[in-house]
Amino acid sequence: MIIKELIQTTDHLTTISENATLADALTVLEDTGYRCIPILDKSGTIFRGNIYKMHLYRHKSRGGDMTLPVTTLLKNATKFISINDDFFTIFFAIRDLPYIAVLDEQKHFYGILTHNHLINMLNSAWNVQTGSYVITIKANEERGFLVTVAKEITRYCQISNIITLNPATEKQLIVTLPEDVTPQLLAKITKRLRKKQIEILHVEDLKQVASRS
Repeated sequence: MIIKELIQTTDHLTTISENATLADALTVLEDTGYRCIPILDKSGTIFRGNIYKMHLYRHKSRGGDMTLPVTTLLKNATKFISINDDFFTIFFAIRDLPYIAVLDEQKHFYGILTHNHLINMLNSAWNVQTGSYVITIKANEERGFLVTVAKEITRYCQISNIITLNPATEKQLIVTLPEDVTPQLLAKITKRLRKKQIEILHVEDLKQVASRS
């Protein structure tokens, strides 16, 4: 389920009615600086799709009629999610879009979830700003492997966050340690993991990451 705080609701959005023309849409996009905005039906409750500045410019440059209805260049008519959808449905639906429309339980337009808001949420969940180190561990398929890793690390400190990545080459555990972990404590943790034949692929100092950003 989407965290509602991440959604920009209708009353905070620039939208355009399906009654508008292409010229109207281009004016709105140029005035606001947005690259696309949602198109809603006459009642302002039903999501029809998106209109993109780039498509308007292309149409105009080719001598296209700018008095045509905005729906002439409508895109992403089926690109929307429900406010009750799970995280993975949302993640894969939005990955190629600047934002995705969010519908409420009555299928009415509720607002949008932007790509940036979702990435910022993941960044916050990963504790990049408040963690100390990220340890990347080569995972195996043995039963209880995750429990073993957690047990060995929590001998010394709490775990701020842990996620699993499954790239084509090898499955990995990405473990974020809390901000109070010192280099000396990190050395003890990594030594303990290696003693248990847990392969460490990489250790990253988040303070150095922050200084580069």
